[in-house]
Amino acid sequence: MAGRNWAANDSFGIADCAAAPALFYAHWGYPIPKAHRALHAYRARLLARETIARVMDEARPWRENFPLKGRSPDVP
Repeated sequence: MAGRNWAANDSFGIADCAAAPALFYAHWGYPIPKAHRALHAYRARLLARETIARVMDEARPWRENFPLKGRSPDVP
């Protein structure tokens, strides 16, 4: 991810749509090590996109059903 903004090419695409929920919940259950700065930055760019943020916000009522809830303190 170092040196690029999106997963597959220079523009946001389907790979990024697929990566957003996976990285959101993976980091929640098993925090991505701080050494992976490019991955943290990519995850932040994903979560900053209006469409991704809206989907994550709309899923908020169901987060209590996530089996690894409470493992990571920095979940928005």
